[in-house]
Amino acid sequence: MEPLAGILVADLTRYLPGPFASRELLERGARVVRVETPDGDPLRDVAPGWDAALNAGKESVVWDLERDPQLGRALCARADVVLEGFRHGVAERLGIGPRDLPSSVVYCSITGFGADDRRAGHDLNYEGWAGLLTDTSPALPPIPIADIAGGALYAVVEILGALLERERTGHGTHITVSMTHNAHRLAAHRLHGEPERTLTGALACYRMYETADGRFLTITPVEPKFWRRLCELIGRDDLVERQYEAEQEALAGELAGVFRTRPLDEWLELFDGEDVMAGPVATLGEAAQWLDIEQLAAPPPLLGEHTDVWRASFEG
Repeated sequence: MEPLAGILVADLTRYLPGPFASRELLERGARVVRVETPDGDPLRDVAPGWDAALNAGKESVVWDLERDPQLGRALCARADVVLEGFRHGVAERLGIGPRDLPSSVVYCSITGFGADDRRAGHDLNYEGWAGLLTDTSPALPPIPIADIAGGALYAVVEILGALLERERTGHGTHITVSMTHNAHRLAAHRLHGEPERTLTGALACYRMYETADGRFLTITPVEPKFWRRLCELIGRDDLVERQYEAEQEALAGELAGVFRTRPLDEWLELFDGEDVMAGPVATLGEAAQWLDIEQLAAPPPLLGEHTDVWRASFEG
């Protein structure tokens, strides 16, 4: 199914959140055109793996303001969705602000802190301001949570909602996505009765444990029935009644000692087919193999690869 077939997205963003969002729209059938400066999105050089993953299947148009001032504006005016991540006021100076385009355009601004906030930042700053890092700092998250969850995926949700609304009214809207505010929403429930670190290291039954070969297991049986079966399988029935004892570090020490006695593969073999919540800390390569993830079928577009075609479409 391609529910967004016929939808044109003009993506003027750089780095990660915007291209991630437009990739999701592309995979649902939209046509996505990256509008880049003559130097291109820095992601091409800084993180070519990300660039390949996020931009394969898109088109690239170079907008040189000095040589071709109207090209980007014309493309945005033709689009159904415009996605931008400029700092406050830049889009308006370029003549591609929401008021410069047709009222039918769904216009999405991905920001760090909100519409009028001029602070600069990256993912880690947003997560820090949002309160996400307090349990686990100074360790860094394994993925840019604010960029992807707070920015890209919230943008996709808002854009899809706005496109549905446009079906009813014929009018687009201006969406402002704050990565910091949305990242905070991911954990805000803890302000209402869950201040403890239940899923961030407080419980011995919800942690990672090293195995004999230096690999790690994920252990998560927070429900008593799963915990009981785990204890039976590892030969430690004496731990069953200790699942939620006050001194969790002592219990964690007992578990750590057990799991260090066998290599990862032996633990996985023991747990295979059993009703327990345990698994490997897989490498990305292992995960791709186990999950049967398809590799990229096409490279990302060359910088400006589709500029001439789009310029000709306006001249015609």
